[in-house]
Amino acid sequence: MEIRPIHNDEDYRAALKAVSPLFDKEPEPGSSEGDWFDVMITLIEAYEAKHFPMDLPDAVDAIRFRMEQSGLSVADLVPAIGRPNRVYEILNGTRSLTLPMIWRLHEMFGISAESLIKPAKR
Repeated sequence: MEIRPIHNDEDYRAALKAVSPLFDKEPEPGSSEGDWFDVMITLIEAYEAKHFPMDLPDAVDAIRFRMEQSGLSVADLVPAIGRPNRVYEILNGTRSLTLPMIWRLHEMFGISAESLIKPAKR
C-alpha cells in the first residue's frame, strides 16, 4: 500500500478512489490497513482544505441554519436575543448582534462564535 503526496486533481481523484471501498467497512485502527487509511484520509483532508476551502457562514446564515436544523422558532430565540421584533431585525439583517447576544446564542444553541462575529455578506 503505497502512500504518496497529493499534488494535483489527478492524484486527488486517485486517492479518493483508493479509500472509497474502505468507508463501508473501515479497517481496524492500529492495523497496517487502518494506519494506511488514516494517513490517506489526512492527506485528502489537507488537499481539500487547501484547494476547496469552506468559508464559515455569516451570523444570520448560522442562526437560520441552527433554526432549521433544530426546528427552532423565533420564540425559541427570544431568551438569547430579546423580544420577537428584535429577533426579526437580526434575521432580516437590519440590526447587528451584540456581544451578549452572541454569547447567549453560542451557549444556548451551540452556534459557532466565530460565525456569529463574522460580518454579514449582505
